[in-house]
Order: sequence, then C-alpha cells, then structure tokens
Amino acid sequence: MMSILVGVGYILSGLSTTARASGPFVQRLDDQLLIDGRPFRFVSFNIPTLHYIEDNMAFTVAHPWRLPDTYEISDALASIEQMGGQVVRLYALSVRKDSEDPNLPRHVLGPGLFDERAFRALDEVLYLAERYRIKLIIPFVDNWSWWGGVAEYAAFRNKQLETFWHDEQIKADFRETIRYVLNRRNTYNGRLYKDDPTVLAWETGNELHSPEVWTREMAAYVKALNGNHLLIDGYHTSELEPNQVLAQPHIDMVTTHHYQRNPRRILQMIRRNLQLIDGRKAYFIGEVGFLTNSGFSDLLDLVVEEPVAGLLVWGLRPHNRDGGFYWHSEPGTHDLFKAYHWPGFASGSVYRESDFLNLIREKAFAIRNLKPPPLPVPGPPELLPIEDIGSISWRGSAGAAGYHVERSVLERGPWEVVGRNVSNAVAPYRPLFHDETACIGSAYFYRIRAVNRAGISLPSNIVGPVRVEHQVLVDEMIGSEKLYAFSGLMRFETLQARRFKEDMHRLYGEKGGCVVYRVPQTIRHGRIYAFYTSDPPERLQLYVSQDGVDYTVALNEELDCTGDENLYGYHPAFLYRFRTDNAEVRYLKIHLNGPTQLSRVEIYHGP
Repeated sequence: MMSILVGVGYILSGLSTTARASGPFVQRLDDQLLIDGRPFRFVSFNIPTLHYIEDNMAFTVAHPWRLPDTYEISDALASIEQMGGQVVRLYALSVRKDSEDPNLPRHVLGPGLFDERAFRALDEVLYLAERYRIKLIIPFVDNWSWWGGVAEYAAFRNKQLETFWHDEQIKADFRETIRYVLNRRNTYNGRLYKDDPTVLAWETGNELHSPEVWTREMAAYVKALNGNHLLIDGYHTSELEPNQVLAQPHIDMVTTHHYQRNPRRILQMIRRNLQLIDGRKAYFIGEVGFLTNSGFSDLLDLVVEEPVAGLLVWGLRPHNRDGGFYWHSEPGTHDLFKAYHWPGFASGSVYRESDFLNLIREKAFAIRNLKPPPLPVPGPPELLPIEDIGSISWRGSAGAAGYHVERSVLERGPWEVVGRNVSNAVAPYRPLFHDETACIGSAYFYRIRAVNRAGISLPSNIVGPVRVEHQVLVDEMIGSEKLYAFSGLMRFETLQARRFKEDMHRLYGEKGGCVVYRVPQTIRHGRIYAFYTSDPPERLQLYVSQDGVDYTVALNEELDCTGDENLYGYHPAFLYRFRTDNAEVRYLKIHLNGPTQLSRVEIYHGP
C-alpha cells in the first residue's frame, strides 16, 4: 500500500502545479504532454495570420492589414485538420505604432487600451478551433516590430526598447495586457480565455530577448491568474541554456526555433537540447523552415522517435476571401520559399510544396501512431460576383488541388466545362480565371467545382447572367505569348516578390523600351498595373494605333497605389486606366520612361 501511494505521489508531483488534474486541458507530466491522461504530440504549422492578416496585398489596397473573417479562419483550420495537425501557433498580439493610421485594427492600442474588433477576431479563432479539435499556442508579445511589439510598449511611455524589461511602469502595462487577455470573455462561446481548453499554452512572447528575472516575474503573474493552461518560455534560441530549464519554476514548456541551412546541425542542436532537459520540462520545436524535403524528413523522423512534444513548421497561409490565397515571400531565403498553401501547387514546385505537405501529413499521423486516412473530397467552393468574363474568382475549398469552371446559357443547364483543373495559386491577388471562349453579345451563367485526387465537389453557387460586352486580353507576364512586339532591354522577373506586392511574374524594361499588344477587334478600354524602381518614378506613356505604324496618345488616368507604409521596401505601384474613342484601333503601345516592371495588362476589345 505504501509503495502504491508513493508512486501516485510521484506522478502527481510531475504534473504542472497549476494544471487541472482532470478535464480536456493539456497537462504536463515531466517532459510529456497529456490530455485526458493520454500522450499528446503533434506535427503541424504556425499560421501567423490566423487571427490577424498582414498580407492583404491586393494592388489597389493602401496597407496590408485587416482582420480575418469566418471563412478564412475556418479554411485555415480545416487545412490543418486534413493534414492531421492538432496544434496551431499564432503570431503575437499586435500593438499600435505611433506613426500609423489610427484606424488600423491592433490588439493593444495603448497602456490598458484594447481594440474590441481585433479581439473579436481572436474570439472567433478560439471558437472555431474547438470545432476543428485544434489546440492553440498564443504568444503575448513580439520581440520584433512587424506589427508592434516590445519597442511599441516602451514607446507608449516615450522610452527606448530596452526599458521594456526593467521599467516598472512598462512592466505594469504589459501585465495589464496579460490580465485583460486571460480574463477576457469570448463573445462567441461565453468562456473566459483562462477557462478555455482550446488553448494548449500561452507563450511569454515570440523570439524574446528577455532577461531571466523578467521571465520569472511574468511567468509567476500568468500562473497566479491562470490555473488551467501551460506556459511556454518564448526566449529566442536554437540551443537551450541550463537556466531556461532549471531556474524557471512556472515555465512548463521550452522551445527552440531553427532556420539553419544545414539539417544535420539542427539535429545536433535538438539532441543536445534533449540531453539538457533530461525529462524535466516539455520541449517542442516552435518554428522550423526553409529546408529541403530530404532534410525535413530526417528532422521529422527524429521528432517522432525522440521525446519531443511536437514540431511546428513555418508557416502556412489560408485562402483569401477575395479569391486565391494569401501570399508571403519569406525574407532571407533569396525568394526561394513562400508561405505554404495546402495541398500544394505548381507555384511552389521550386521547394516541392506538394511533396512536402504530403510528408507533413504522413508525420502528423505517425507521431500519434496512426496512418493517414484518405483525403476527403473537397467541399463546394463559393463563386464570387462576376464583373466581367476577364475577372472570375472564387473562395477556394480546403484541400482542393484545382477547379472546373462550368458555363451555361440557362441557369438550369446544361453545363459545359470551360476551364479544367484551374489553379487558384498562380497569380497572387489577381482574378483567377478568364473565359476566353465566351461570345460577345451572349449572356452566361457560371458555377465551379473543386477537385482533388479524392474526387469532385458538389457545384458552387450559380452567378449570372453575365453579359459579354467585350472580350479581354489578359497578360500576367508569365511569358511572352501575349506580346505582339517589344523593343529595348526587356526581361521577365520573379525575384523580390514581396517588394512588388507579392507579384512573382513581372516584365522589366528600361528607359526607352516599349511593348506592343495587338487584339483582333477594336480596343475599348483597359488597365495596366506597373511598378517603378526609380526615385522619383518615371511614368509610362500609352499610345494606340490602327495599323501598328502611326500611334496617338491614349486617354488615361493614373492611380498611385503605393500604400502608406514601407515595411519591406515596397516599390511605387501605379494603376493606369485607359480608353479609346477611335472605332478602329487594335494596337496598344506601352512606352517606358524609366526602369519599370509591368505587372498585369488587361485590354478589353470588341465591336
């Protein structure tokens, strides 16, 4: 009897002292995570924008920030569910910057001031994550200033970044944020955040350079308010130090981030970290990325085999409610890696996106001692309103590899397929399909179906009738097929996409160069999207012609779409709208007056 009691006492002493002894909350027993007494391990993704969008890069949008909607949150979580993921790590809570538009949504607006709009979006993330059986890791603050962090907290008090760790007033401001978050009542399910088992753990912050005394103080404060959840030390490192493991009694989990190019070096670091921990705390890989698939395979094998709680890849972006996906070119990778899009597409072939995501899915189930189930047939997509046949877009279905676009002259059918296996991951932030076979003067109804290797979805909603007044030449600058002629130094560019609003297909030309388009019928109007790399920008000029020899100036207006901030060194962006009054012109010449990168050309033509 005595030996049984001793054994039970040992088990209970290993549990986090502030986690509930029963219920659906994730608990810790030494270096293991448990849920309802069973081991809880995961392979999944960071989705930094699950609660706050930083990549709304549509050409005419002034800034990239907005809050996600129900569709976008659900799509992201459904993607993780299909991949077998059980955990998602968000990016940190956003903080207001002194110089930015005060109308931007941010979670923290000032000391003790919080944006209800932003927190309602986080409410919905928690609410929907429970429906998809996904646990969340939420960092309180960012070390960096991408969308506000420790420097902005210090700036609220007109102080420098380093004072964040020591100044009593600033520490009190940060504790007030923690108090507000933990005691917030979710507007969707009525729960206090600190009582919501959807949260796996809180993290002191993202990639913090925090002194040990600060971590100890803040961790004690979190635990005093929150008796349910685990707490992660968000100190930024790839190799743990002894004090991170031994000197922080209120920390349940430690984490490392890895972006080293050599996977063997990462494996060495992880093995060393496990030796240092020696079973005393739970350990997981919080961020890892930008490796070859072979290197990732070795890393995932190690995580599955060793006592590592989990691994989270950086990073996944979901579908965009305006069509296509959100995109994010990763800095420091020479434009090689971009945010992953489930289930993988040809646009990610350079880093073998489809193969990689299949590997992640395999290991996400393997770490749970399961085999991956068959992929589900995708749900029906949602066709968006159609302005004209050159601008057809839809809200994609999680897990869909392509889409069949169907057309009919009658709303009840019969339907013909006018676009087969159309990808929605080709041209970022652009319309997804152009009906090149539509007849001028006709009117059509449209619908779409999502497809993957499991099958074809039910049809989407029907949009129409769409009256075809003109045909459209659309050039996304993927190749030279749409050009009629050009002169001067011209080349197609794909690098530095982030600086060009994520456009990864552009045509570069220098001063004096020009490109010419010819269409089979009279040019009526059109749009040209252009970026400039000179300061000040040397604007382009537009001309039209009947015969391709004698040109006249085209009537046009110019819209500056550069935006009101420059986090990534964005280049000036201009949209040109032009029209013609001549009933016979069929040629359009775009003349460059300085270094220019053409992004997209649309020419509407017809009788």
